[in-house]
Amino acid sequence: MLLMEEKVKRFIAEQNLFEKSDKIIVGISGGSDSVALLSVLCRLGYQCVAAHCNFHLRGAESDRDETFVTDFVKSLDLPFYKIDFDTKKYAEEKKLSIEMAARELRYNWFAEIKEKERAHCIAIAHHSDDVVETFLINLTRGSGIHGLTGIKPVNGDVVRPFLCVSRSDILSYMEKEGLSFVEDSTNKDTIYVRNKFRNVIIPLFETINPAFRDSLLQTMGNLQSAEQFITDNMRSKLADIMVQDGDLWSIHIDRLHEAGNEKFLLFEMLQSYGFTPSVVNDIYDGLDGISGKQYFSEDYRIQKDRSRLILSLKLEKSDEFYTIEESTYKISVPLNLTFEQKPVSEVVIHKDKNHCYLDMSRLKFPLTIRKWKDGDLFVPFGMKGKKKVSDYFVDNHFSLYQKEQTWLLLSGDEIVWLIGERSDDRYRIDKDTTSVLELYYFKILLSAKNEKA
Repeated sequence: MLLMEEKVKRFIAEQNLFEKSDKIIVGISGGSDSVALLSVLCRLGYQCVAAHCNFHLRGAESDRDETFVTDFVKSLDLPFYKIDFDTKKYAEEKKLSIEMAARELRYNWFAEIKEKERAHCIAIAHHSDDVVETFLINLTRGSGIHGLTGIKPVNGDVVRPFLCVSRSDILSYMEKEGLSFVEDSTNKDTIYVRNKFRNVIIPLFETINPAFRDSLLQTMGNLQSAEQFITDNMRSKLADIMVQDGDLWSIHIDRLHEAGNEKFLLFEMLQSYGFTPSVVNDIYDGLDGISGKQYFSEDYRIQKDRSRLILSLKLEKSDEFYTIEESTYKISVPLNLTFEQKPVSEVVIHKDKNHCYLDMSRLKFPLTIRKWKDGDLFVPFGMKGKKKVSDYFVDNHFSLYQKEQTWLLLSGDEIVWLIGERSDDRYRIDKDTTSVLELYYFKILLSAKNEKA
């Protein structure tokens, strides 16, 4: 057995990537890395399914790659999937860079194949040189310690069996085995950041230290140990500082100050939500500033609210309304609600804000659901006079996020429930009630985004 195959076999076992009985989806572009990966895994006796994406970004060259991969996989007699993507159109529609669009398309499709084939994982051909390049890219962008610890062997259902070998190892293997591959002409174009590191910057470092790549990999190993130590010792602090509160997170500023190293802790808490180091610096500078200041990542928002920072999903203003027919028993858009009509004798009252009980005889169907707006009035349960919804928010110390998240249930033009908060007294159950509409609101809690593979 060749040395490289032995390395990969040992690495798969050490990292517990998969077993001989597992089916593996292998992404193959036609380049040396992916051709070598598929070849090595087949030689080691693993059950592989090949998958190729044609992103149609390089004209005839993209079609050439597809033809090469098709012929190569056919020679191995393996199950094979291939797909065509209009990557530029997808990038425009999703407002993504071409690189991010291709990644999203690729991994979403791989996940579909994995489910269809009932495979164990998706194998990608990242190797140790990719780890070095990623380290340097993250370093120049301003990364926390997590971004300097390298590409992980396992991320969800994506595995990387080649992290134990280098690009030169792969090319030597290809030459010894007489394997051909196709070259992506854009790999030499230094307009791309990764190519600039690969073809210009790293070779310059190697003029200073010929063993630069190995030295950097050793440094990353040390950083991984440091990260684990920091994580183990930081976990209890973060649990006290950052507390889930319904469908948002509250970061308590006084507890953050008490813990010390505020900027570092903020970055560790917020990096998985897409907040960049520069934005985290701005948040840190505004910790003791006035309330109302907001900070944004791609999908999330931080709002300074008195003694805490509120982390929430970034919301768009909605003028939509939704109709609820009398026969409706459950909805999931715009929020999760169940509706159940009961005789009053069968009603068991749950005294929490997520339940609501309305007198059926007073309701006019269809009901409607919409966001609150200025001028909205209702009679809060237990009161007699009307109150502005905006004044209710002020009296109950609603944050901006909580206001934006508030949906109303209406009968005709009258509010019957601030959903998840308070019902209208005019629709309460009383001695004359015979039939009740019981509603239950169940929330989907906010969670961090998965790390991109």
